[in-house]
Amino acid sequence: MISETLAIAVQHHQAGRLQTAEQIYRQILAIEPNHADALHLLGVVAGQLGKHELAIEHIGRAIRLKGDEAAFHSNLGIAFKDQGKLDEAIEYFRRALELQPGYAEAHHNLGNALRVQGKLDEAIAAYRRVLELKPDLAEAHSSLGAALQDQGKLDEAIACCRRALELKPNYAGAHNNLGLALKDQGKLDEAVACYRRALELRPELVRVHSSLLYTLHYCPGYDAQAIYEEHRRWNRQHAEPLAQLIQPHLNDRDPNRRLRIGYVSPDFRNHPLPIIAGPLFRAHNHQDFEIYCYSDVVCPDGITASFRSSADVWRNIVGLTDEQLAERIRQDRIDILVDLCMHMAHSRLLVFARKPAPLQVCWFAYPGTTGLGTIDYRLTDPYLDPPGLNDRHYSERSVRLPDTFWSYDPMGAEPAVNDLPARAKGHVVFGCLNNFCKVNAAVLSLWARVLRAVEGSRLIMLAKEGSHRRHTQRLLEQQGVASDRVTFFALQPRPRYLELYHDIDLGLDTFPYNGHTTSLDSFWMGVPVVTIVGQTAVGRAGLSQLTNLDLPELAANTAEQFVGIAVGLAKDLPRLSKLRASLRERMQCSPLMDGPRFARNIEAAWRTLWRRWCAR
Repeated sequence: MISETLAIAVQHHQAGRLQTAEQIYRQILAIEPNHADALHLLGVVAGQLGKHELAIEHIGRAIRLKGDEAAFHSNLGIAFKDQGKLDEAIEYFRRALELQPGYAEAHHNLGNALRVQGKLDEAIAAYRRVLELKPDLAEAHSSLGAALQDQGKLDEAIACCRRALELKPNYAGAHNNLGLALKDQGKLDEAVACYRRALELRPELVRVHSSLLYTLHYCPGYDAQAIYEEHRRWNRQHAEPLAQLIQPHLNDRDPNRRLRIGYVSPDFRNHPLPIIAGPLFRAHNHQDFEIYCYSDVVCPDGITASFRSSADVWRNIVGLTDEQLAERIRQDRIDILVDLCMHMAHSRLLVFARKPAPLQVCWFAYPGTTGLGTIDYRLTDPYLDPPGLNDRHYSERSVRLPDTFWSYDPMGAEPAVNDLPARAKGHVVFGCLNNFCKVNAAVLSLWARVLRAVEGSRLIMLAKEGSHRRHTQRLLEQQGVASDRVTFFALQPRPRYLELYHDIDLGLDTFPYNGHTTSLDSFWMGVPVVTIVGQTAVGRAGLSQLTNLDLPELAANTAEQFVGIAVGLAKDLPRLSKLRASLRERMQCSPLMDGPRFARNIEAAWRTLWRRWCAR
């Protein structure tokens, strides 16, 4: 009788009817409290519903009753992994494999946990072991591709994802992973097509849709209106259905009281976030503002500890569902909730769709829009967003900080600025160390005009290994730039990356997405960057930064101006040398590195927005 009931529960479970399955598992346990299989499966349901503590409790009890079941150990590992406890997860995956060495799913789960920890060689070995056991398992090919992408082996990653799709053509996850790898190779149209195919197959994949939105900013073929329309589709599909969950905000409407500011991010760690946002957190006025950090960091590091020390209240939100996090924020009675991720990886925008705070703002990730009707404001500056230029392309109202969108901190990685390399080498070296996906055919064509006009000049770029490097060289060769004039470097740890600027005389910017943090690094290392001003905010970063450095003459409005500025500088070594020697001090004296000033500007914005809300 119980075995038949259990089989019915499993059928409901496999069909996704989790509440029904949970109810039947509990009925079995009411009759037989020590039924290990029912306990195990009840724990699996709890994990799928985001109740990780309960999952660990139920599956742990099942293991105490029946300790030789490899599946129990593997699923307990999943519960720990979902809770962000990776060491414990790996321990249980390994225990499952001790019990059943040929257990392919446990090898796969082990690989997933190791990949999150950044142990890519071990993760790849685990995925390869899965494929030894099950050569035609599409999921393992896709996971291997994702790990190889993380490792910078893009051609191999793409081959793995394509193999997954040969085996399982309608596998949305493989389409997404293929899109991510193609994006890294700068094949943006192909990447967008992959994301769209994944969403055709599984429209509910909110993070795939976010990947599509973020990628569109890099694509020359999409203007601000087209990007905005796709963001509003995201909002209609994923966010608006959650409006029924919004609760009244009962925050004290005292306009002058101490405010609770909540920052939500997965990037309180070794990431560009501390380079840009670190000065704000260190300079916050804790007398007038109580700072809450909602940290979705799975693998904390020393930088995580630094952010934690700057917060009044630190919340580790790893493993919380969006609804659980929204409830936590409501309980904390946050006044202004700030999203620092937008549509980048590991976004929690569906928390903001539930509007747990009366005022919600986005900042940092990039100067764009979320598309959400529940995010009230976006921070920007007067140069990224001159009044009236793109206001209709944002779902949020723009709040223009007086000076700058960024507050730069080199993070203690401070190689000294060297003398102009061209003086010793006898030729000028141009450089672009931006994310390679910003480099498109139009960018290369413009750069080629500069290189042709400066005899003997060279170009340094940053790119992961793969066929896209040779493709880039071929495009430049077609424009009259020999391949031996172009040098690629792989991604480097931050100190070594900064040292690459020792070989660069002059930076060349990208479009339609300018350099942001990378350009600030370039200025810090004494290397000026020539930019071209775009129509979208991400394409006006160069103008904003150069204006704050009092160097607006390096910002071109046309391709002809860009070539003229770059060539003129390259042929004026005394001026270029003087700029190199003065740029770091210029940075230090500019609003770009005045953390206290930046914090006061942000806090003035918070107070203004709060008073506006109180007056409604």
